[in-house]
Amino acid sequence: MTKPASDIMTITEVAAYLKVAERTLYRLAAAKKIPAFKVGGTWRFSRADIDNWIKRQTMESHDTI
Repeated sequence: MTKPASDIMTITEVAAYLKVAERTLYRLAAAKKIPAFKVGGTWRFSRADIDNWIKRQTMESHDTI
């Protein structure tokens, strides 16, 4: 039985989801270039916010073409 997808994701989970290095996410989060928040000193990400961020990035890349 697989567990349901959580609404709140860790750095490791988001890195796997976006297929990027964790270090890249740390930099993006610290620079406020990706929606994130800290809980007890560790970064957390809302799955809905990440999905919306992906959509915005996609739209912006199409606007520059």
